[in-house]
Amino acid sequence: MRAGDRLVMDAVRRSGPWPAVLAVTAIVGAAGELALPYAAGRTVDGFVSARPEATSWLAACAVIVAGIILCESAGVWARGASSAYAAARLRLSVLRHVLGVGPAVTRRFAEGELVTRAGLNTEEAGRAPESVTGALALLVPTAGALVALTLIDPALTATLVAGIALILLVLRAFLRATTTIAGGYQEVQGEIAARLVDALGGARTIAAAGTADRETRRVLGPLDRLRAHGMELWRANASAGIQAGLIVPLVEVAVLAVGGLRLAAGDLTIGELYAAARYAVLGAALSTSLGHIGGLARARAAAGRVAELLALPTTRYGTRRLPALHVAPASHVAPASHVAPASHVAPASHVAPASHAASALEAASALQVAPAPHVSSAPHAASAVDVGPGGLGVVEFRGVTAAGLAVDELVIAGGSVTAVVGRSASGKSLLAALAARLADPAGGTVLLDGVPLPELDRTELRRAIGYAFERPVLVGDTVGEAIGLGTDDHGAVPAAATAACADGFIRRLPDGYATSMADTPLSGGERQRIGLARAFAQGERLLVLDDATSSLDTVTERQVGNALTAESRGRTRLIVAHRLTTASRADRVVWLADGTVLGHAPHHELWQDPRYRAVFQGDVS
Repeated sequence: MRAGDRLVMDAVRRSGPWPAVLAVTAIVGAAGELALPYAAGRTVDGFVSARPEATSWLAACAVIVAGIILCESAGVWARGASSAYAAARLRLSVLRHVLGVGPAVTRRFAEGELVTRAGLNTEEAGRAPESVTGALALLVPTAGALVALTLIDPALTATLVAGIALILLVLRAFLRATTTIAGGYQEVQGEIAARLVDALGGARTIAAAGTADRETRRVLGPLDRLRAHGMELWRANASAGIQAGLIVPLVEVAVLAVGGLRLAAGDLTIGELYAAARYAVLGAALSTSLGHIGGLARARAAAGRVAELLALPTTRYGTRRLPALHVAPASHVAPASHVAPASHVAPASHVAPASHAASALEAASALQVAPAPHVSSAPHAASAVDVGPGGLGVVEFRGVTAAGLAVDELVIAGGSVTAVVGRSASGKSLLAALAARLADPAGGTVLLDGVPLPELDRTELRRAIGYAFERPVLVGDTVGEAIGLGTDDHGAVPAAATAACADGFIRRLPDGYATSMADTPLSGGERQRIGLARAFAQGERLLVLDDATSSLDTVTERQVGNALTAESRGRTRLIVAHRLTTASRADRVVWLADGTVLGHAPHHELWQDPRYRAVFQGDVS
């Protein structure tokens, strides 16, 4: 069974009580439809024979018709409710899964494609309960008609069975063809949505370049293919409808012909022949399921697209906690004379061999910090870690490889300010993402305070690390909620905003921190400062800033840099830097080139290398 079909079955099973309501209304309604021909036949025979019970049978027909109408009304309501329930549940599952996958999902699917699959396709897949129960409900009158005809005359049953077999062949071919065509139609819808989202993201660039007309043509380019798929769907429906339309009257005529012969032979009454004709119509009711089959085909195609999203592996978390931290005595700090001179700045492969970096003791000694010998990298270690004066968040890269980035051995001291520099595409953002576990390496391990990041409990990991992006997405109803997102300490919001130089303009808003985000027009720099404030309010051990000050003016950027340098909570700060001033203020610099660490040392030492100076050539000139 395909993943899409399993998802359809799951949607039917877990769509609440509504499939049961649909089943009850369908069965009761079908029972009424089966009883009606019999009651009508008895009524006809009663009036033909002038029997007094004819009036009673006529009243019974009226009651049956009223019951059928009531069941159909309840069925319409239940179908809408079941579709809404199933779609909402599936959409929630998709949203949770996509967020669980993390940033990797956008490398597999474009944003517009994600919106289409999580929105339109989940809604179409959510109609599966309605389509399945509607199609199955038509089997009830068909089965009942076969039983009734058998009781009347088995020869009539054989005639109807032959007609039903032909109808099933038409429906089977229609389901297969429509599923394929609907899948193509939905694929083009996703392509158009992806192009539209890209165009909206670059709306200012398009307007400035005066290419709106050309971009419109690009976005709507797949419309011809969409129309072609739509025409194929129409032709498939029309073809199946014509075939079924031809079979049904042939079946009815065949049943009537056989019944007429039986009537002429005296084996049937006029009422029984009328009932047989009605049962023939009910038995061929499967031909009216084209709408349900078409809906099921679209649901299958949509479910297949949704299943591709759900097949993406989510980020796995462990159950470990970070070890308790305490400050090492001053005597543990290595003297300045132990710092390697510029001529000894080693490439990543020379920082510390794997055999000598099994614990934080040897690794941190190169960073002027001597951790206590309690640290263990064993999978379930939970001992305390000495990390130096006020230092929290020792980050270790051990044999890490990921998408063109290779870091043999690298240790970032707890409580330090470390800048990551390098030319474009050198791997700076990827290294930052690995440190914050927004991405996982293909090989090797990243550790925080001696614990591999994948082994950390989800809550523990996110409480320990704060992250600020170049283009932050602000989530929250109010400005205060956007800053305090992910933390329970809302009292830290004003202090975090002050450190990010955002407190001033926030207090000038109509309702200050309670101002609705929807009513807060923000410039690029203001949005970035709120993103910085959000990071400052989070991350108990590590702050990762990925070019998070690029939109700030020089004065504000200097103020934020001073706040980072004077961090009072002793957290480690890892900053992806492009400006010379940022690198010069850092305790140490990780210098990357073509995915390789060329050096890890203070800025003034690396500055003696002309290749390092070339990274900031624009700033220097």
